[in-house]
Amino acid sequence: MGYRETLLQPIRIGKREASNRFFIQAMECNDEDVNGNPSQETLERYQKLAQGGAGFVSLEAITVTRESRSRSNQLTILPENAKALGKFVGDVKAHNPNMLFVFQLTHSGELSNPEFSRRVTVKPLHGYGGDLLSEDELEKIMDQFVLSARIAYDAGADGIDMKLCHGYLGSQILRPYNDRKWKYGGDWQNRSRFAFELYERIAKEVNDPNFLIGSKVSIWEGFPGGFGTDGPDSPIIDFTEPIALLKGLEERGAQYFIQSAGSPSITINLTQQDKYSPYYAYLHQYFAKTMKKQLRPETVMIGSNFSLFRNGKNGLCAISEDQSSLFNYGAQCIERGVVDMIALGRQSFADPALPKKLLEGRESEINWCTVCDNCLELLIQQSKVGCATYNKRYTEELVKTRKVKGKLRVAHT
Repeated sequence: MGYRETLLQPIRIGKREASNRFFIQAMECNDEDVNGNPSQETLERYQKLAQGGAGFVSLEAITVTRESRSRSNQLTILPENAKALGKFVGDVKAHNPNMLFVFQLTHSGELSNPEFSRRVTVKPLHGYGGDLLSEDELEKIMDQFVLSARIAYDAGADGIDMKLCHGYLGSQILRPYNDRKWKYGGDWQNRSRFAFELYERIAKEVNDPNFLIGSKVSIWEGFPGGFGTDGPDSPIIDFTEPIALLKGLEERGAQYFIQSAGSPSITINLTQQDKYSPYYAYLHQYFAKTMKKQLRPETVMIGSNFSLFRNGKNGLCAISEDQSSLFNYGAQCIERGVVDMIALGRQSFADPALPKKLLEGRESEINWCTVCDNCLELLIQQSKVGCATYNKRYTEELVKTRKVKGKLRVAHT
């Protein structure tokens, strides 16, 4: 089977079907309105993704609270946003009714920006900290997640991604570092309570077998006490707890997982590989294979960090450009059972129409991500985010950002 046939083959996810093996990552763009509703820019972005033909798309991280958030103009899911979100989903789906569209629900916790919101923590982490959450406060946050899942369902979303990755609240609670003596810390039973109980409560609240639920998981955060380590002060990899998490969530209804690693504010080059060390991307396929081996055959594993492979011009050695291209290598990973779908993040900024161009035999027209990470710079600087290489709007945004806020170095020198 050639890569085109493999990548364009449909796949079952729960009781639903994705039309191909392309998944679009939740990519925050900080361009919502002052109340956290989708703006015209937000709508245009997702309409282009719908028109671009990906089988499965995740909405960027949408916060369940305005009190604690990491982006100044972050998409928000509260009762007052329900009407706008319903219209937004309808307007996006009109361009591709068959596209599966899920919301990534999040709370920023210690990554909340204190310049415009309240930073909170389950246990102060060096360099971050914040107000220590009480059990009552965390349980109110859990109520907000359940309510937000219901709003997503009523708005017409096909499901949710309960965010358990990248250093946000879900992963902060899971870490061995959270050895605080409280209901949600210390031993694994306590630290897993947040995720497990949320899955159970959301399934009861929505009560629709067609509604998808899954999670993006950082299997190893890469710093002492991070998730996937063997103790609260050790960086050494130990997958015992990540595997227990996957199995526990699967038992509670998870139909898919999105593999990731790292915490971008701490271990950014582990989360998304740069052009200076492209071979780190191979670690993600190892992580995905490790996760998939523990799952039921019907549970869908979505692998990350495929954007770097681009058209084979990726700096990887000991392999031809053709063999190491995103299409060839991604198809190989699917055919060998490493992953079931491949996720595109930065590449979706560069060319939201990649799946459609592949379907139509127009690979030569694809705008390949250059892995310049200017989009990351825009995100960190709280600017509007997009591809500054291929989209003039974001080229101008980058120039303005650097003029006003100064250039931020996000790559190796």
